[in-house]
Amino acid sequence: MIPTPRSGGADAAAEVVRRLTAAHRTVAVAESLTGGRVLAALVDVPGASAVVRGGVVAYATPLKSSLLGVDAGLLAARGPVDPAVAGAMAEGVRRAAAVEGVPADVGLATTGVAGPDAQGDAPVGLVFVAIADDAGTEVRELRLEGDRATIREASVAAVLALLRERLAAHSQG
Repeated sequence: MIPTPRSGGADAAAEVVRRLTAAHRTVAVAESLTGGRVLAALVDVPGASAVVRGGVVAYATPLKSSLLGVDAGLLAARGPVDPAVAGAMAEGVRRAAAVEGVPADVGLATTGVAGPDAQGDAPVGLVFVAIADDAGTEVRELRLEGDRATIREASVAAVLALLRERLAAHSQG
């Protein structure tokens, strides 16, 4: 079961901010269905300004291309709810959050369908979360159940869990 922000998101955000701080790494977030909730969870943590670069809410599909650099052909062919789109969003937000030409160390992304209606062929609850850093890009597919709020909350928790796992692996590597 994926914890929701109400049950563990604040703890997860605090943990990843602590780990990012200890590792001297930065993060940027690209969000669609979560509408800024991932970034909000991170910046709710005291000290987050040391590691959080910022975020892009690319809710409208064309913004995924114009702000994050997702290939317009990919978006046209597959739509916004796609694993390749999620990965490209995570990669793109690293670049978009560059400071003095240096990208963010980690990019996170969320895209999916929170409902109440399906989006094209994508059913309600289909979500992709992604992480990108120098070690590569990883995308996870989620099949979530519940109402719109529950799906969005679970998506936030899932992308924070993905970041927590990547940071734990990085600290062991």
